[in-house]
Amino acid sequence: MKSFKQIFNEAENKIAGIAAAPGIVISKVYLFTKEKIKINDGEITDIEEAVSNLYEAIEKSKKELNKIFSIAKEKMEETRAAIFEAQVMILDDPILIENIIKRIRSEKRQPEYIVHDEISKYQDLMRMSHESYMSERAQDIEDIKNRIIRNLQKRRWKSKITNDLIVVSDSLTPADTILLSRCNVKGFVTDHGGLTSHAAIISRSLNIPAVVGTHNATSTIKDGDNIIVDGFHGYILINPNDEQLKFFKKKLEHLIELRKGLEEFKDKPALTNDGHEIQLMANVDVTGEMDIVISSGAKGIGLYRTEQIIEELGEFPGEQEQTTIYSKLSSRIYPDNIIIRAFDIGGDKVKFLNFEEPNPFLGMRGIRVLLENKLIFKTQIRAVLKASKDKNVQFMLPMVSTISEIRKSKEIIDECKRELKSDKIPFDKQMKIGIMVEVPSAAVMAREFALEVDFLSIGTNDLIQYLMAVDRGNDFVSDLYQEFSPAVVRTISHIVIEAKKAGKPVSLCGEMAGDTLAIPLLVGLGINSLSLSPATIPYAKRIISKFSFEKAQELSNDCLNSLTETEIQHKIEHFFKIHDITRTRNII
Repeated sequence: MKSFKQIFNEAENKIAGIAAAPGIVISKVYLFTKEKIKINDGEITDIEEAVSNLYEAIEKSKKELNKIFSIAKEKMEETRAAIFEAQVMILDDPILIENIIKRIRSEKRQPEYIVHDEISKYQDLMRMSHESYMSERAQDIEDIKNRIIRNLQKRRWKSKITNDLIVVSDSLTPADTILLSRCNVKGFVTDHGGLTSHAAIISRSLNIPAVVGTHNATSTIKDGDNIIVDGFHGYILINPNDEQLKFFKKKLEHLIELRKGLEEFKDKPALTNDGHEIQLMANVDVTGEMDIVISSGAKGIGLYRTEQIIEELGEFPGEQEQTTIYSKLSSRIYPDNIIIRAFDIGGDKVKFLNFEEPNPFLGMRGIRVLLENKLIFKTQIRAVLKASKDKNVQFMLPMVSTISEIRKSKEIIDECKRELKSDKIPFDKQMKIGIMVEVPSAAVMAREFALEVDFLSIGTNDLIQYLMAVDRGNDFVSDLYQEFSPAVVRTISHIVIEAKKAGKPVSLCGEMAGDTLAIPLLVGLGINSLSLSPATIPYAKRIISKFSFEKAQELSNDCLNSLTETEIQHKIEHFFKIHDITRTRNII
């Protein structure tokens, strides 16, 4: 059978986009197009009637959004459902409403034109930003603008969608996504949008596979077409041929097969068959994933990516807001631990305001940004400390490349502790501090860095990128991004050995931890804690139960003596075969 890469390389009927919500679905298409709203720019004679109509339209819009908010709360975690509450707050903005009314009175023009023109000004400012999340928020405001105008024109939202179809659209607002999901939509595909779009966030919450940012889906896919949506890799196949259908139907069967018998592993520790325990923790992007974390049997949260809060809110959260989020997470995972990573800003993640630089991957990233912006850093540290009172919170510094960065960070943390102590605010005085090992300098000096902190966590995504000098998002050099490169395997081994010499624990997070093919190798290298996607944890437990720690060590020693990535991969695949382990990478 052909590989995934071969199937897509040969396909002429494919469209590529951004993998926004994982899953595979095969179904017919519903091409979702919204009727264009025509704006009436005529003069008015009765100003008071126009103002009254505006208030009526705003109130109707609020009722609609409150109803959608109620549906959203039933379908997904309340933190994410609050998207709609935020939209209602915009409709309550006194400055916005006052400006619109002033212009109606002074210009004597139709309210729908003034609403369109006034709100568009805000959107234009957002679109001028280089930040993806700001552009996405402009799209959310488009929904509010059109809603008010539609209600001024006394028109209704219409949809003829039937159940069990894949929705293909130019773009989707949060409201579209929620309302369409009530028709048991199988998947979403959009021309526009990114990972930070609220439509993508909602799709992930509802477990509906989605591919966004295709640019040409609506011009290429027709209503009623049969398509395959691969939300794992970000591809769509239009009217797939027999070979493609057979391949993906087999993938779906494989997913179902993999899920069988996993329930027995949920409450069991991750033990090799000779009794060696591996701690499996969860990576968490947003609080809405907590139900999956708990049901997966994770032993805590090994990585909470706080920059995702900025992505969702579109701004830096305040101290109280952060304290509430972190406290909820720590209480839900208690008595297990949660490791909260400081804002990892820059590179391919959240950009810092409108700051531009020629090479962001080698510029202001992670801890460098935080040390240069002490107020932002202190606000987060104080919030983390406040949430640590139950003594199950740990704090981790991203993109550390020098000892001095660690020491400066610890000084700021001590400063925050003194402030909280002075204000008689309780916190964990012994809260553990760790660092991400993501750059070669930290890997080379792993023992010295470990002596400065309480724990290390290897971030393989960036470590591989910097070790191999390859941009992992660049298709031209993607074949050089090799997690099984001998250089990568030997570097991980070096970090583990040096951390143990310093008497400090070391874990591993990033995509390599979630690559089930890598698990025996990582266990053999001495990694005792892996932080991975919650959905992968039951599969990882089953794999670990199939081999002994001794055999995993033999595998890792063999791989450490190899010279090519292919050689190492073949040795791991042979290991899976002789131990009768289902061969799978990243579940599919």
